[in-house]
Amino acid sequence: MNYEDMLGRLCVLSGPSGFETHVTRAAAELLRPLVDEVHTTRLGSVVGMRRCGRENAPRLLLDAHLDEIGFIVTGHDEGFLRFAPLGGVDPRMLPDREVVILTDPPIHGVVACLPPHVQTAGDMDKSLPIKDLFIDVGLSQEETERRIPVGTPATYRGDCTPLGEDLLCGKALDDRAGFAVLLDVLERLKDKPLDVDLYVLGSTQEETHSTGAITAAYEIAPRMCVAVDVTHGDSPDASKHETFKLGGGPVIGVGPNCARSLSGRLKELAAELDMPVQLEVMSGSSGTNAWPIQVSREGVATAVVSIPERYMHTPVEVVHRKDLEDTAKLLAAFVESLGEGEETC
Repeated sequence: MNYEDMLGRLCVLSGPSGFETHVTRAAAELLRPLVDEVHTTRLGSVVGMRRCGRENAPRLLLDAHLDEIGFIVTGHDEGFLRFAPLGGVDPRMLPDREVVILTDPPIHGVVACLPPHVQTAGDMDKSLPIKDLFIDVGLSQEETERRIPVGTPATYRGDCTPLGEDLLCGKALDDRAGFAVLLDVLERLKDKPLDVDLYVLGSTQEETHSTGAITAAYEIAPRMCVAVDVTHGDSPDASKHETFKLGGGPVIGVGPNCARSLSGRLKELAAELDMPVQLEVMSGSSGTNAWPIQVSREGVATAVVSIPERYMHTPVEVVHRKDLEDTAKLLAAFVESLGEGEETC
């Protein structure tokens, strides 16, 4: 897969949590040539199903969320917009950022900021809370109220571009990088026989409450699930013990949210493929959709596979191309390895 092209297509789309329609439509079209059936759930998640042809075959779910962090308009003040976060927005990222207001057609705006010339030394060292920030859309109060009603969502303005030779940088790589990996998995498995019915889920609302994954898992009733998401990548100012090397391979979760049999199989397959992997100890919630999926219906054996990513929840998230390719290669081998009567706990 050409990840630069695919993520360029996916990341330029705006789809904050709860308002993912543009992204889910694109995801459905990307899935159609690779699966037997595509449908959209009541909460807007996209499901692609590839049948193995065997009656009552085990169901394997691969999940990656399509939503991104964003904003929602809460009021108007002399033509400026008040707003609240959708998901985990870092207030430090906001002053002077370009945003896209999701009207029809979209309106560009900028988060208002004071230039350094008129700030005190103390002000320059502070991070303003979101309630004290405004979006400037260059309109009068009357026009702003008419064209941008309260409840209108917004996102950072941006897409995905190369950074050096091996990296990709952009907004919404959390977790459209994961969804691109799942498309790559389907391409690698094309025309290969499987012993499981494979479901690929592009879930909604992960950044706010995982509701898209919760309801889709209840509908699909899988026996097993792998949640594919991002985890914290290394950077000069980050703890070496809490981050993972970009280019160091997929990150396999280990802990109570991860079925030992699935995590163990992933590690064994990586060794067979002579592929470097990294382990992330998750002593409680994994912080991914695997947490609620694990307790769907009578329980689902889950695993977590993550892509190292720098600068999470910013408009300049960064991933390594090789980590994307290796994650897809590992997951494709994992799907092929599964058969009837799998141990799943």
